[in-house]
Amino acid sequence: MPSEKVSFAGHDGSALAARLDLPAGPVLASALFAHCFTCGKDIPAARRIAGRLAAMGIAVLRFDFTGLGHSEGEFANTGLSANVADLEAAASYLTTHGLAPGLLIGHSLGGAAALRAAPRIGSVRAVATIGAPFDPCHVTGHFAEALPRIEAEGAAEVMLGERSFRISRDFLRDICAENLEADVRGLGRALLILHSPRDEVVPIDNAAKIFMAAKHPKSFVTLDDADHLLSRAEDAEYAAEVIAAWASRYLGLKAPPPPPGAPEGVVRVSEADANGFLQDISHGPWHHVLADEPVEFGGTNRGMSPYGFLAAGLGACTSMTIRMYARRKGWPLAHVEVDVTHAKVHARDAEADSGGQVDEFRRVIRLEGALDEAQRARLLEIADRCPVHRTLTRGARVVTELAPVPQRA
Repeated sequence: MPSEKVSFAGHDGSALAARLDLPAGPVLASALFAHCFTCGKDIPAARRIAGRLAAMGIAVLRFDFTGLGHSEGEFANTGLSANVADLEAAASYLTTHGLAPGLLIGHSLGGAAALRAAPRIGSVRAVATIGAPFDPCHVTGHFAEALPRIEAEGAAEVMLGERSFRISRDFLRDICAENLEADVRGLGRALLILHSPRDEVVPIDNAAKIFMAAKHPKSFVTLDDADHLLSRAEDAEYAAEVIAAWASRYLGLKAPPPPPGAPEGVVRVSEADANGFLQDISHGPWHHVLADEPVEFGGTNRGMSPYGFLAAGLGACTSMTIRMYARRKGWPLAHVEVDVTHAKVHARDAEADSGGQVDEFRRVIRLEGALDEAQRARLLEIADRCPVHRTLTRGARVVTELAPVPQRA
C-alpha cells in the first residue's frame, strides 16, 4: 500500500510527523490511529493494522503525539488533554483533505485518548481500543519511584525502556485528573475492546470496566497470550483482522464499480511483510485472505502459496460447474469434493511437444448421492468445462504495466 509522509500542526502549533497509509485504489473510508504511551506511529502493531485496513480500502493516518517520535514540541508539557487535542487536529487535517475519519483506533493510552476524543469528532462512527486503561493515571506506575521528585521539583527526567523522558507535575495532574467512565458512557459510537488477559502493563480488568461502562453496540475480543505491544507478528495480524472485519460493519463500505472488462472487480495483492513473503489479498472491502510461502522457502506459512491459490481456483470452479449442471438436470447429487495437487512433470510424460517440464494439476473428484454410472461419467466430462480448467489448458495472456505515482496536494 502507498504510505506518504505528511505533517500537520498539533494542539500547540508544533509540527506533528505522520504517515498516511493509502489504499492502492479508491478510498472507501478513513481512520486515525493513536499510539501507546511514549511509543510512536511506526511500531509494528500500528504498521500492520494500518496496512490491513488500507488493503480493504480504508486510508489510515498514524502520527507521533507532540514531543514523541519525529514530532516537534515538548513531551513534558503534554498529557491526556494534549493527546486528545492532537487527535482532533489530526481529524481536522484528514477532513480538509476530503478524508474525514470514520474510525478511531487507540493503543494503550492512545485508546484512552480515542475514547475521549471520539464524541468531539463528528465524522467518527466507531472506536477500537487495544490494551486501553480505564484510569489513565495507571501510566505513572512506569516511573513510580520518581513521583516524589517530580512533585517536589516540578519536573524530572525518567527512564522508560531505554529512553529518557522529562515528566512534569502538570503532566501528572492532567493524566490523573479523572477516569474515563463519563467519556465511555457518553461515547455514542460503536466500540470494540481488544485486550490480552496476560497484559502486564494494563491489566485486563481495565477492559472489563470499559465494557461495563459502555453502551451498545459494544464488543470485546480477547488477545489471548499477546503482550501489551502486540510485538509478535501473529498477534498484530490477528488484531488487524478483527478490527478490519468489525469496522466494515459500521463504516458503510461500498465496493467501487469494477473497471471496464472486469465484471468481478479488482483482486488487489499488497505486500504485508517486506522481510518475508506474506501478502494481503483483497477482493473489494469484504473478501480477504493471506498468501505466503512455506517456512522452508523463506515464508511464515500463514497463508496458501500462489500455486495453492491457483489449485484452489481450479477446484472451486470444478465443484461449482458440476453442481450447476446437476442442479439443472435435477440429478440427486448430494455433495461434491475436489482434491487438487500441483506438480512439475517432464513434458514427455504429459504428452507435450515442447521439451523441459510442464505444470500438471491433478484432480480427484468425489461425487456423493444416488447417481448411476452414466450420470457420474457425464459429470466427470462436465468437470472439463469448468472455465478455470479451460483457461489453464488453453492459455491466457497477461498484460503488465506500472501504476502512476500518486500525487496529493
